[in-house]
Amino acid sequence: MLSALVIDDEQFAREELTELLEETGEIEVIDQASNAIEGLKKINQFKPDVVFLDIQMPQITGIELLGMLDPDTMPKVVFVTAYDEFAIQAFEDNAFDYLLKPVDTERLNKTVQRLLKTELRNQQRYEAVAPQTLDQVPCIGLNRIVIIPTQDIEFAYSDISGVHVQTAEQAATCQLTLKVLEEKTPLVRCHRQYLINVKAIKEIKLLENGLAEIITCSDHPIPVSRRYLKTLKELLGFH
Repeated sequence: MLSALVIDDEQFAREELTELLEETGEIEVIDQASNAIEGLKKINQFKPDVVFLDIQMPQITGIELLGMLDPDTMPKVVFVTAYDEFAIQAFEDNAFDYLLKPVDTERLNKTVQRLLKTELRNQQRYEAVAPQTLDQVPCIGLNRIVIIPTQDIEFAYSDISGVHVQTAEQAATCQLTLKVLEEKTPLVRCHRQYLINVKAIKEIKLLENGLAEIITCSDHPIPVSRRYLKTLKELLGFH
């Protein structure tokens, strides 16, 4: 039996699909999410085998959510959509599975059988439909959900409690990995645990043993390791 997460902003559609999946006897719906931000958190928390992902959602679409997932740990994804000629053509061209709303039972059963016959972790790459850059990053801070434009982020870092981003005005916990942030935002690596927005650098202090320290525009000190100092200096035009 496969574990599944259903992400859809429409409660009726979410509950109906959950019921249909459980009726197959092959899928255990371990949880639901009503938006992409909640869905991202639950994907990281529960690590389901498959995600049934609605495309048309407010603030962050299903396609944008897809771009926020780490390809190395990504579950299988079945897209759920109202009829969209262009989206469906993209899915078919790249052999991705999708369901049309309202979900047809016979079509769903075919999808489930296909999921059962393939490896649990999907080797299909989603670059063809997922965005290659992220314009916004969903975060949790001060008991609220915030969506931060990537250009506003001064730096990001990881510690034992997760991944965090810092702007000039606020700090927040992010559901994305440093790897995804490095690959899909303007942030660049300056340390094993830190990414920096080059435009947020006020100064770089050169220290002993080839180390350095960045001071951001909002006066936060950021460590720079020897491994990344040369690349950072080159980005700033110092050779």
